[in-house]
Amino acid sequence: MDVTDIRISLRGEEKLKAYVTVTFDHSFVVRGLRIIGGQQGLFVAMPSRTRPDGTYQDIAHPIHREMRVRLEESVLAAYHAAREDLHPEGLSP
Repeated sequence: MDVTDIRISLRGEEKLKAYVTVTFDHSFVVRGLRIIGGQQGLFVAMPSRTRPDGTYQDIAHPIHREMRVRLEESVLAAYHAAREDLHPEGLSP
């Protein structure tokens, strides 16, 4: 399964950096991924819902580590490219 499109919606919040929509194989879309700034850097949070007990459950997520790594690398590269387009090097952030 290949990631064929990534749409980044940048946010200016302290922790929430962007919302992400990913298309797989030009035929399956997953909305609601988030790029979060954590204590150890940026990470990609899968779309989730809140359970009645207040915990979260992923709605969609990779089953294998290799797919998670490929997805995270692709999404974070698209995020950095979107930020670079917004604030090219040498210009104010």
